[in-house]
Amino acid sequence: MTAQSTDNQGVGVVEAHSVEIALPAEGLLLECGRALKDLCVAYESYGELSEAKDNVIFVCHALTGDAHAAGRHHADDKSPGWWDDMIGPGRGLDTNRYFVVCANILGGCKGTTGPGSTDPDTGKAYGSTFPEITVGDIVDVHRLLLLHLGITSLRAVIGGSMGGMQALEWGIRYGEMVERCVCIASTMRLSAQALAFDIVGRNAIESDPDWQGGDYYDSAQRPGPGLAQARMIGHITYLSPEVMTSKFGRERREDDSRFQVESYLEYQGNKFVDRFDANSYLRITNAMDSYDVEEQYGTVEAAMNQVKSRFLVVALSSDWLFPPEQSIELSTALLKGGRRISYCILQAPYGHDAFLVDIEHLADVVSTFLGADSEDNDSAASPHVPSDSEAENHEFIAGFIAPGSRVIDLGCGDGALIHHLVREHGVDALGVDIDLKNIINVVERGRKAIQCDVDEGLAMVADQAYDYAILSQTLQVVHRPRHVLREMLRVAKEGIVTFPNFGRWSHRLYLGVMGRMPISKSLPFEWHNTPNIHLATLKDFVELCRQEGIDILDIECTADNAIGRLLLGIGLRNLGADRIFVRISRGNHESHD
Repeated sequence: MTAQSTDNQGVGVVEAHSVEIALPAEGLLLECGRALKDLCVAYESYGELSEAKDNVIFVCHALTGDAHAAGRHHADDKSPGWWDDMIGPGRGLDTNRYFVVCANILGGCKGTTGPGSTDPDTGKAYGSTFPEITVGDIVDVHRLLLLHLGITSLRAVIGGSMGGMQALEWGIRYGEMVERCVCIASTMRLSAQALAFDIVGRNAIESDPDWQGGDYYDSAQRPGPGLAQARMIGHITYLSPEVMTSKFGRERREDDSRFQVESYLEYQGNKFVDRFDANSYLRITNAMDSYDVEEQYGTVEAAMNQVKSRFLVVALSSDWLFPPEQSIELSTALLKGGRRISYCILQAPYGHDAFLVDIEHLADVVSTFLGADSEDNDSAASPHVPSDSEAENHEFIAGFIAPGSRVIDLGCGDGALIHHLVREHGVDALGVDIDLKNIINVVERGRKAIQCDVDEGLAMVADQAYDYAILSQTLQVVHRPRHVLREMLRVAKEGIVTFPNFGRWSHRLYLGVMGRMPISKSLPFEWHNTPNIHLATLKDFVELCRQEGIDILDIECTADNAIGRLLLGIGLRNLGADRIFVRISRGNHESHD
């Protein structure tokens, strides 16, 4: 049942398995209302199943994938599994830690019951009589496989594209069985554009004279040209325009003057005919097209309310088939439902197929998410130990926050602050940052994080979803401070803003005497390489709040030397303060641009 690694380059030679699943007398009831009397499922596994059976990761393959996700079927096999770069010792899905299972989907043509399988009632291939299937049916079949193998809980379910739909459905249907779900380049429903490509592809198959209404298995002729056309249409959507241009442009072949891109698509189509079945393509694309969380569960909110698993949603920047907006929509729904969700977008130039070929950053994100301690666990990883100054800042901010409250940290960095607030004060915290490395660090600590440019707003976050929004040492580096302040007070009842005070006495003295921009602990950069865009004083911030109709509830100041502390002691805060801590809320006044 396991595959052993032969070296550090992968899982080595693997074995394919096929099992008959015991069904009740009425068979496997599908969502269309029909039932299958027999059920065979093909699968592969990699790594070692732990004695407690608590290290299982189930991989959901995409539209035309199969159970062969990693390794090779024999020593001379030149075709490794479709996610071989992701699965293996030390890889994103580390088989030194996890037992990874991948199974062919219902309706497929790689060993699991599908249109080409034998109908026990007729002794012939199902062909056109094979019932319509859904993503929910696919998930139900895979659950039956795992139960057959004695597996009742999953560390994670992970999938990209249609596999991401399956992962999402796992989280909705069987959240009590799944600790974590990873949805990569996926969606809660296909767009009209994606539906259109699938419809044209199916029409190409059904228009092929050799399709014979789907009953071609006893014929010498198969609908190869139609299936090849469907594959070519689909393949266009998998690559980004930039990659298509860089790979092919308008170059022509030297031998027949055809465009290079034409030759490439023809090759992909012909290769696909050799490995896939037209009826399976029809059934599976129909299942993908019909998937709609809102339609299935009445409302998106009702579906999200069933989720118990932690989620990681990953978008791909150049994907126009499953665009980042759809991953954001899913993440927003999970956030609004109060689910435990992290989100990031990978800068991947390859388009929708990037999750299959551009593995490096994806592996980092996924392995971190899988290996992170529970956010309810006080022993969560802490890769960075705060300095004394950072620790002081954390305590000042914590002094503004009620224990057990909901907190969103904008520009959270590596998550040290929210980790402290969760661990020491029991808050429910979400980190927001634009830097992928910071998102990975936050997730590694076992905390929730979404990758977002706060200058562009917080559209993923609902109004008043949090008790406090924190903007710690971030106001001076954003491009649109007014907009950021408005957004933080839209999503939270109160805001906590900290920033370095450019009005302190030593800065004024240095600038006046030396004629150069000052450098200090709170402003430790040369003028030409500083991330600080807006250098403000306490008075500047107070005036901005007045203009914006923002109420200042409290101001705390710190000084890093004796003179500064003396000035604070006699009430000269703008002159003595090194750092400013302000608690704010939305007043009843109109703001002014």
